Parts: sequence; structure tokens; C-alpha cells
Amino acid sequence: MPYRRLPNTDSARIRALKIAYQKGKNTHPQELAFSQATFSKVELFIHSYEKAIAHYKAAYDTQVERSRDYQQLVKKARLYLSHFIQVVNMAIARGELPATVREMYGMDIDESKLPTLNTEKDLIDWGKKIIEGEMQRTRKGMSPITNPTIAVVKVRYDQFLEAHNYQKVLQQNTQRMLSQLNDLRVKADEIILNIWNEVEEHFKDLPDDERREKAAEYGVVYVYRKNELKGISLLNNAIPRLF
Repeated sequence: MPYRRLPNTDSARIRALKIAYQKGKNTHPQELAFSQATFSKVELFIHSYEKAIAHYKAAYDTQVERSRDYQQLVKKARLYLSHFIQVVNMAIARGELPATVREMYGMDIDESKLPTLNTEKDLIDWGKKIIEGEMQRTRKGMSPITNPTIAVVKVRYDQFLEAHNYQKVLQQNTQRMLSQLNDLRVKADEIILNIWNEVEEHFKDLPDDERREKAAEYGVVYVYRKNELKGISLLNNAIPRLF
């Protein structure tokens, strides 16, 4: 026997609700296969659900769209920051700066390798240390690092930091919309299940095939199991062809 399969996507849920809504709208209450109370729930719910889907999609699309620009800013900030640190290390290697200057940037005196800049947190932390360290160093009358200067590094860092904060806001908006949508998905599933239960109860005295045919008009979806599909295929092949 085929079994019912409840919708598991937003589009499938909306389709099931709209079928039920149209049936409730176009069928006399005494002939309707589910209750007026259930129809009222569908009527009140469907617009809110569609609206929540649209809001989540808009928030998600905005986050993805802005993420492309954001990744470019991350790349630029990492590039300029790493170049600045490399220039400092090369100046130390040439004897133009003492190794102790690394301490002003928050680095170990004997560490000539670049600090890890893989994550956004790394960029935020090291960007702050390097910028503050160079400003502290120049305030003491020491010659500024050039190519790139800290001013150029700071511009790239500030652009990245502003975009980072904005991206966090977008992510929070998307997550909030998704949370609201998930709550409505649960409600949609409850309403659809109730509709289908009432519809099947209404047609319970009909023969199985007719009952499923009538229920399908209300959006109830029936699915055959693999072994049942195989049996149907074998049966069809066993039927002699007249032509």
C-alpha cells in the first residue's frame, strides 16, 4: 500500500496549503472534506508563512551578495598587513631596526616569521596591534615604515573591520529570519497534517483507490515503496499486449 508523504520543503508546504485553501474557498462547507475551523487556520496562516519565506530569502540573498565584496576586503587587509610586517622584519634583518622593535607590535623579539593571519579574528587582533605599535613608535620620533605606510594599512584595516561588523549584522538578521521561519514550518506541518487526517477520515468508507484519488484532490500525496513499484512494473509487463 502506498503511504502518505508530508511536504518537507517550503515550496511543497505552500503548494499543499494553497490546494487546501482553494478547496475550502470553492467548496460548500457541507461538502468540504475538512472542517471550517481548519480552513480558517489555513486562511490566517498562509500569508504569514509566505511573507516569512520571502523575508528569509531576501536576508540570505543580501548576506551572500555582500559576502563577495567582504571577502575582497578581507583579502586586501591581510595582504597589506602581511606586507607591512614583512617590511619590518626585512628592516631588522638589514640592521636598520633593532629586533626589540617587534615587541612594540606585539610580536616576539626573535620571531621573524609572519604571525598567523588566517582567520578574521587573527586579522582583527594583529591589525590592532600593528597599527597601535607603529603609532607608538612614530610618536617616539622613530622613522615610519613605508611601502606600505601604516596610514595605508589602517585604511584597508578599517574598511575590513567596518565590513566585518556589517557582515555580522547581516548574519544575525538571516539567523533571526530563519529562526522565525523554522517556527512557522513547524506550524505549517501541523496544519497540513491536520488537513490530511481530516480528509482521509472524511473519505474513509470509500474503496482504497477511490479514497486516495479523492484525497489527492485535496493535496494529499501518496508514494509507493520501491518494492511496490517493482511489483507494479512486473504486473504491467505480464499483461499481454494486443498491438
